[in-house]
Amino acid sequence: MAVDYTVIVLYLAGMLAMGWWGMRRAKSKSEFLVAGRRLGPAMYSGTMAAIVLGGASTIGGVGLGYQYGLSGAWMVFTIGLGLLALSVFFSARIARLKVYTVSEMLDLRYGGRAGVISGVVMWAYTLMLAVTSTIAYATIFDVLFDMNRTLAIVIGGSIVVAYSTLGGMWSITLTDMVQFVVKTIGVLLLLLPIAVVKAGGFGEMKAELPTSYFDPLGIGGETIFTYVLIYTFGMLIGQDIWQRVFTARSDRTARWGGTVAGTYCLAYALAGAVIGTAAKVLYPKLGSPDDAFATIVKDELPVGVRGLVLAAALAAVMSTSSGALIACATVANNDIWSRLRGVVRRDGDDHDEVAGNRAFILVMGVAVIGTAIALNNVVEALTVAYNLLVAGLLVPILGGLLWKRGTGQGALASVIVGGLAVIGLMAGYGILANEPVYYGLLASLAVYVAVSLATKPTDEAVLSTWRERLAGRSAELKSEPVPAHQ
Repeated sequence: MAVDYTVIVLYLAGMLAMGWWGMRRAKSKSEFLVAGRRLGPAMYSGTMAAIVLGGASTIGGVGLGYQYGLSGAWMVFTIGLGLLALSVFFSARIARLKVYTVSEMLDLRYGGRAGVISGVVMWAYTLMLAVTSTIAYATIFDVLFDMNRTLAIVIGGSIVVAYSTLGGMWSITLTDMVQFVVKTIGVLLLLLPIAVVKAGGFGEMKAELPTSYFDPLGIGGETIFTYVLIYTFGMLIGQDIWQRVFTARSDRTARWGGTVAGTYCLAYALAGAVIGTAAKVLYPKLGSPDDAFATIVKDELPVGVRGLVLAAALAAVMSTSSGALIACATVANNDIWSRLRGVVRRDGDDHDEVAGNRAFILVMGVAVIGTAIALNNVVEALTVAYNLLVAGLLVPILGGLLWKRGTGQGALASVIVGGLAVIGLMAGYGILANEPVYYGLLASLAVYVAVSLATKPTDEAVLSTWRERLAGRSAELKSEPVPAHQ
């Protein structure tokens, strides 16, 4: 394992070096939080694919393939569909808004009535997303070094917190590009063909496994529908995803770069399911489907390649973890703390804002590591996060983008009712039940429409400003001057 250890250590050292380099670039709030809004198509596509394809998509995607066969691709496939929908239909408009958070978009659209409450919902989602990614370090480091769970979480989490705190979005962008390349080589170009060959090829796999393993809908229609509702729609509204859209250099970059990333996700989904299916042939009686990835890597790959593929898994976890962490800190600082303190941004205070956001990343990082150590069930934590996000924020966000008659009162009521409904329903039906997000979303929609129609339409001056920003005819806030080279 010495060669494998060397590969992993070099990879982790490289991540920290990227963080140090990124620190030299992040001199303003715009540079620190959204990489100066100047990523080109290649970097934008790579970093977007990196953040959405995390540990759940890699380790969990292979596990679903082990359990259900090719239909296990549906979870990651719906993530790709969501990213495609976001890129084709909404990303250009989102990028033109020149905001930093989803709550700022809601304030701009509705006249400043839903910011703090929507910020709390988004903060809870991004926190739990960062926590679930951080928990996954324990699995990878256990395979690598036979390491204690708590120590693995502390080491992995500390590296992500370090490079994220140092350089903000510039560091995360650079590390995500490396992680994208490592994942592509490790999972798609190495593990996928090796796993199929070791399992005897597709002919042998079909002979060894039930026909349901090759049924595209074998996982079940209700499960697929739930994946679409949670992950496809979740991709449309998550702060971690929007913050990447804000980094795009232009509308065209956001649209086409995101489309490339979404298409990549579809290929990654199928690859994970095929690897899991091959693992089922090789190891038919594993204790848990989630052990499939680590087992096939540890037992079937040659020295050196094994280290690279494990680095790919680590890259998948780190990219999602860092993206969720900066999103969590951005929301906590800009949407909650600053609003509660009544802070007004002033010209010339960029350095202070960078220092403040850097401090929030550090604080939120410590909170994420502590929460990850305390929690055990990754699936439940992730389900709570996405249920809150979809039931609480999907309707007011899409309503604001698509329905002129939606009002601030309707948006606020929708966030509150949808959030409270899904929490209550999870308590009644169980966290992993499908009903909470179904009924919570319906309640949110009903309240949004009813309250919006019952209240005075949004002020025309607010809508006029909103249309100007959507059209890209209004410059970014004065305290964030747009560099000449943009």
